Amino acid sequence: MIHPQPRLLPAGDAAILIEFADEINDAINDHVHALAHALRAQNRSEIRDLVPAYSSLLVCYDPQRAPFVTMRAIIQDTISAPATNSPRAPRLVEIPTRYGGECGPDLAFIARHNDIAEDDVIRLHASVIYRVYFVGFTPGFAYLGSVPEQIAAPRMETPRTRVPAGSVGIAGRQTGVYPMESPGGWRIIGRTELSLFDPSWDPPTLLRSADRVRFVAR
Repeated sequence: MIHPQPRLLPAGDAAILIEFADEINDAINDHVHALAHALRAQNRSEIRDLVPAYSSLLVCYDPQRAPFVTMRAIIQDTISAPATNSPRAPRLVEIPTRYGGECGPDLAFIARHNDIAEDDVIRLHASVIYRVYFVGFTPGFAYLGSVPEQIAAPRMETPRTRVPAGSVGIAGRQTGVYPMESPGGWRIIGRTELSLFDPSWDPPTLLRSADRVRFVAR
């Protein structure tokens, strides 16, 4: 459901959660990133961090510089004000991917689950230009959507304790790439050698919110 007006909710004593909806929606995600851009452009010392998600934005602030009521008013004024500049145009990042075999141990499962051929899973997965809704879970892990309904698949009932870095997975209609070795329950269909996170980079993540991503079969 899309809320008639964004909801501003306290999240602890130093953050405000702005909820636009309780569903995944591309237009709503555009609003999330547009508000984050507008607040970031104000360069306010009160704001410590901005954390976009599918349909919400978390504003972390310094309560010593601005109490809740003041910060809420700043956000409400920003929501109401016409945009004076546009967010950056989304980048398109291509991710070369080896599908199946040791790189994609769950490719066969997704094919069986959806009653299609493995080659069709690969073709469909690589046919979409995905949106980076937000980055989280581990540093550099981007939540991408949406995969075609024909290749959607449930998470594993028991997550793996070790998923290699670069693994490309599907969970529901989301897809994503594990930037580093970690536990995980997404269905792994391939792997890339591309680095997605390096603390020496500025910013340290290859993929950023609102980017676009295309997987290229190798």
